[in-house]
Amino acid sequence: MSLLHNTRATFDYTILEEMEVGIELLGTEVHSIRTDNGSLKGARVIVRGGEAYLIGAHIPPWQSANTSASYDPERPRRLLLEKRHIARLASAESEKGLTIIPIQMYNKHRYLKLRIAIVRGKKKEDKRHSIREREEKRRIDRTLKQ
Repeated sequence: MSLLHNTRATFDYTILEEMEVGIELLGTEVHSIRTDNGSLKGARVIVRGGEAYLIGAHIPPWQSANTSASYDPERPRRLLLEKRHIARLASAESEKGLTIIPIQMYNKHRYLKLRIAIVRGKKKEDKRHSIREREEKRRIDRTLKQ
């Protein structure tokens, strides 16, 4: 079951490689995500100093009245990865035209996991092609249903 989903990811980007990672969160952030609050829209992953961070993800506090005044809902959150995966992400980040984005956040047993992907941005004509394919699939499904 997906708790947070980046709906624009497959439309704006061509996915080259995916991986599942852990994420370091505060307790109030975990509660907030499990109650379907938060957004991955506009978020991305960066590698700095041998560690990977999720930046730009908006996760509001679970109970704003009980949260400290210094809480930042868009703070960088550390990703939990092995060194070889961090090295792979760092090489992809340094390659021209590639970026790393979060695709979805979900429960796996009692842990929250984040699915990230190494992606290449689509051009305008590729997006038009995606729209055309989606509409064709809907039309076929409608005719088969009848």
